[in-house]
Amino acid sequence: MYEKEKIDALKAKVNAYNEKTEASLAKRPERYKVFETGSGEPVNRLYTPVDVEGLNYETDLGIPGQFPYTRGVQPTMYRGQLWTMRMYAGFATAEESNKRYKFLVEQGSSGLSVAFDLPTQIGYDSDHSLSEGEVGKVGVAIDSLADMEILFDGIPLDKVSTSMTINAPASVLLAMYIAVGEKQGVSAEKLRGTIQNDILKEYIARGTYIFPTDPSMRLITDIFEFCSKEVPQWNTISISGYHIREAGSTAAQEVGFTLADGIAYVEAAIKAGLDVDSFAPRLSFFFNAHNDLLEEVAKFRAARRLWAKIMKDRFGAKDPKSMALKFHTQTGGSTLTAQQPDNNIVRVAIQTLAAVLGGTQSLHTNSKDEALALPTEASVQVALRTQQIVGYESGVTNTVDPLAGSYYIEAKTSEIEEQAMAYIRKIDELGGAPRAIDLGYIQQEIMDASYKYQKEVESSQRIVVGMNKYQVEEAAPQGLLRVDLSVGENQKARLAELRAKRDNAAVEATLAALKTACEGTENVMPFILDAVRVYATLGEICGVMREVFGEYQQSVNL
Repeated sequence: MYEKEKIDALKAKVNAYNEKTEASLAKRPERYKVFETGSGEPVNRLYTPVDVEGLNYETDLGIPGQFPYTRGVQPTMYRGQLWTMRMYAGFATAEESNKRYKFLVEQGSSGLSVAFDLPTQIGYDSDHSLSEGEVGKVGVAIDSLADMEILFDGIPLDKVSTSMTINAPASVLLAMYIAVGEKQGVSAEKLRGTIQNDILKEYIARGTYIFPTDPSMRLITDIFEFCSKEVPQWNTISISGYHIREAGSTAAQEVGFTLADGIAYVEAAIKAGLDVDSFAPRLSFFFNAHNDLLEEVAKFRAARRLWAKIMKDRFGAKDPKSMALKFHTQTGGSTLTAQQPDNNIVRVAIQTLAAVLGGTQSLHTNSKDEALALPTEASVQVALRTQQIVGYESGVTNTVDPLAGSYYIEAKTSEIEEQAMAYIRKIDELGGAPRAIDLGYIQQEIMDASYKYQKEVESSQRIVVGMNKYQVEEAAPQGLLRVDLSVGENQKARLAELRAKRDNAAVEATLAALKTACEGTENVMPFILDAVRVYATLGEICGVMREVFGEYQQSVNL
């Protein structure tokens, strides 16, 4: 990026600048002895062409929409179309969540994102003893196709794209979505959306797993194969760094561990006999946006470049779409504070800007009250308006990758890429992501980073405005959204009515066929779809798979 013969002279100037500045610090000290990013990485006083001396524009940056995709996966990015404003929502019953979805669409949301309650996430019906007190609390309760029909009532599935944050039972919820489409007269090949379907990060950071690693990977590759033929516009996995970052990882760990998981999924699919270019174009990723705006922008750019190289060099992908890392972003839930919650609007605005400057394909913005409760309609509207203001008023969408060429951004992009690749090499040495998870390596690295960050906050070495500095006396928050316990009782009654009315002989037959498929090697998706169509419940279907596959047990070493 800079003429070679000028580098030595520039280095001398930079050294002189630093010496002169250091000498003046006795009279005018800097605010900190060491400046660091949000991830704790050092930040130089000054960045110049010296810091990007080895950068080659053609091979490291290139043109937007072309390998290595550092500058974006589309040639025109937001000049052609803004990102999908996909607000994550779901609570209580399917009826209540349906109302929220319609409200979001009316307010300008361009995609839906479904939050499921905890029993749904771990494959239990609402009337299971372990579901008691949790039904509808952190998302919507979905027990059967009947609930899914209500959830999307009046929402044409051929007109919207839907993301579903579901992992262990992803195959079942996808089958329900396909069946709702059928009832609306929308064929599977017209459905657009994403299932998270990323079980490895559940073992790492989130905990809503059901089955051991091998059958879980089988279910994922079965979905890859089924959708490549039957649901070609569906993104079959959203490989998630979001929850890894929420658990306390650094930016480089978020990239490294997420892409290592992606490598494991690609390897599993190839081992199952799939051609890489038959499924890789439908892989997508899910990242976090934190407060250190410039580090976050560099992180997104590094992830794109590294994944492109991995797919081309490691897996021999030929289709450019297989190399283009597409990602959804959610602003950082763990960065929100219960103290002075209005401050969270500002945090979310910074994080929104980071995601957009980093080239996201879709975005969910958290609401100001999410450190306290599920968001109200009013706070969700502000969160959505934050995206719209950045999109239509900030000017940052008028040119592609506007921060490219910044010495700091390019230096940080390369630094994060190198650090992430070092993690991937270590995980390869351990035998791949599933083995590294079983050994507890990835979890321990995240815990160490999280502990370091928390110590810095508690010692006020790291300032969190309103929490450990600039505190004020506050009244108890008012008007928070609470889910009534009657939701659980209503779901139990609905299940009892469903089981009384459905064709139970057909249910038993489809569940028996599913069990046989699970015991063998057939793709299980058609059997799950058959069971869903006759109103077998989520818990019944997952119960069959639990019986055959068993349940995952976390390592006692962690």
